[in-house]
Amino acid sequence: MAATPTSIDFSELESHRRELTAYCYRMLGSPFEAEDAVQETLLRAWKAVDRFEGRSQLRSWLYRIATNVCFDMLGGEKRRARPMDMGPAGEPVAENLRELPEVTWIEPLPTPEDAAESSESVRLAFVAALQHLPAKQRAALILCEVLHWKAAEAAELLETTTAGINSALQRARATLETAEPSGTPATQLNADERALLDRFVDAFQRYDISLLTDLLAEDVQQNMPPFDLWLKGREDVFTWWFGPGIGCKDSIVIPAPAANGSPAFGQYKPAENGEGHEPWALIVVTDIQDGKIADLTFFLDTERLFPLFGLPLRPPG
Repeated sequence: MAATPTSIDFSELESHRRELTAYCYRMLGSPFEAEDAVQETLLRAWKAVDRFEGRSQLRSWLYRIATNVCFDMLGGEKRRARPMDMGPAGEPVAENLRELPEVTWIEPLPTPEDAAESSESVRLAFVAALQHLPAKQRAALILCEVLHWKAAEAAELLETTTAGINSALQRARATLETAEPSGTPATQLNADERALLDRFVDAFQRYDISLLTDLLAEDVQQNMPPFDLWLKGREDVFTWWFGPGIGCKDSIVIPAPAANGSPAFGQYKPAENGEGHEPWALIVVTDIQDGKIADLTFFLDTERLFPLFGLPLRPPG
């Protein structure tokens, strides 16, 4: 039975926050913008609740509002991206570290291991691929392919026809074929892969190149937002770690909640003043292939990301 205006209170709207956040995150590529979008969605819904006539389900009504909020936020801004979307891998030298003011990077989303959102549908590579789509195609694909809405339901929400939705889905799938995500989400790790991650943390803290050689794939990739430089190949990664990145030697690494369904860790490197350790990166293992780590992202915006992931500003102990 559809809800009536008098039966809706704010707690009912609030109960949809988690799924709306996941939806807005896929649309926007940022957990912070997604939170803002959901806040605005709930505010708009609460202000208009007396006009909700119950002809549609409350959930569908909220998704309609959230979609319009996301469209407003996307506007004419350039899409979010990962460094790998911006060009080829670079040489592992400090001179190649650049921040591009015209580019806004994909940001990670905490995904508890027991959450339904911890799946391929929030993988960093998938969310990045979504950003290639026009806003309405993006919404259509998320609604139909991720949330399993019927085409007719999506058509009603997006104020188009079922044929229009099917056409949008066809074009969206064709675009995504060139950016298929790969790897093993955190919720699907087996015992051997979890042991691999334990060995990686131990080897990275020791900065033991012989152990790390056994754990990283030969063609491993590393990227470090907000810099556009990304590296490809174990040799280049090690050249960076033992060259410009040598300040990470003797780091402390602790577990963090999964990020986009992938294993994540908080990294604290030795402070430059020699007093203890300071936050340096949220490390996300975004790809595991054939028993080796194949892709690493070091998110350096610890001021915002560590609180989001519940990580302390100083390592424990």
